[in-house]
Amino acid sequence: MELIPLAPGAESLAAHRQRLGPLPTLPSGQLIAELEASGLLGRGGAGFPVGRKWRAVAERSSGGAVVLANGAEGEPLSLKDRTLMAGRPHLVIDGALLAARAVAADNIIFYVGGEHRAAQAALRDALAERSRDLQGGARIATAPGGYVSGEESAAVHFVNAGDARPTTIPPRPFERGVGGRPTLVQNVESLALAALIARRGHAWYQGLGHGQARGLGLVTVSGAVNHAGVREVEFGSTLGDAAAAAGGVSGDVGAVLLGGYFGGWADVDQQWGLPLDAHSMRARGLALGCGVVHFLPAQTCGVEATARIMTYLASQSARQCGPCVFGLAAIAGATQRLGARSPKADDLERIARWSGQLTGRGACRHPDGAVALLQSAMHVFADDFAAHQRRRCLTTSVPARVAVA
Repeated sequence: MELIPLAPGAESLAAHRQRLGPLPTLPSGQLIAELEASGLLGRGGAGFPVGRKWRAVAERSSGGAVVLANGAEGEPLSLKDRTLMAGRPHLVIDGALLAARAVAADNIIFYVGGEHRAAQAALRDALAERSRDLQGGARIATAPGGYVSGEESAAVHFVNAGDARPTTIPPRPFERGVGGRPTLVQNVESLALAALIARRGHAWYQGLGHGQARGLGLVTVSGAVNHAGVREVEFGSTLGDAAAAAGGVSGDVGAVLLGGYFGGWADVDQQWGLPLDAHSMRARGLALGCGVVHFLPAQTCGVEATARIMTYLASQSARQCGPCVFGLAAIAGATQRLGARSPKADDLERIARWSGQLTGRGACRHPDGAVALLQSAMHVFADDFAAHQRRRCLTTSVPARVAVA
């Protein structure tokens, strides 16, 4: 296992160096070229090419850039970043150090969720062991709770002003970020994988994967499985492989949520033998996102589960624009009424119309992600939504098991 240690607890610096050897000293241009050739995509959710992101910051830096290692992980169904930081903190630090060299940064900030106490403790201890490497240019910033606090402009905004809400773009962080300086905001799993590619080369990463997919990554498998948790998979592994890695499904499964709350619901039978990787999932209208795979038990109503998620996402609004404050709240309210089988006469028609009108109109991407989830639900649970509009439920309903705050 590359990203998760087999033994519990944090890997020590001695064990880390025995396993992987010293930090490589590739010149900036060569390292960025290796990342570009590897095809590594960001693992925070957006899936942006990592090498291209590093190059964009390097081209604007004159020695005063900033690296912000993003471990906020505000997605309720994801555990991968906190698990990685708690188990292999030195691999994350290696990635941050390499990034700092590549983009000529003199400041590294590890932005870690305040609730991820084991991850914070492991990173704090690891940073103390690496004081010679870091030369005082690194610190931990505690990310506040909340779904939007890990969005990259929100992370920069918090470091600059103590306010973890997204800001208007442009400028993007790579143009003007922490302290007005070019800032590389990179998910911690992306940094860990970059540290492995720096040691082993792009061919190693390209040699992993199944079918047309390349590379490896972490997924969080939950819901109707026997052993929920974080699993390391080669991309191109199927949905069935992910379920098997979690001990197999437990009972009948009604649907699967892929990519987290900004991903979407999918038919589990249709997806079972198809690959989990960003490119092929995008072609199927899905998203790998932050690697969430949640199996909905067959006895749990998809409309109720979606209503709970929409209510949560509306509560997580940054409250900076009308579409999010009023539009998302209205959609969540109508979806709640549908979930409770007490709708107004035209609630189903309303959420279909409103969700189409909301996309692209918010001050940030929060409403876009929320309505994309709703639209996927209205497709996968179409008969269920129609029944709920008639105050009926097609499922033997029990309290939804989708984790929300």
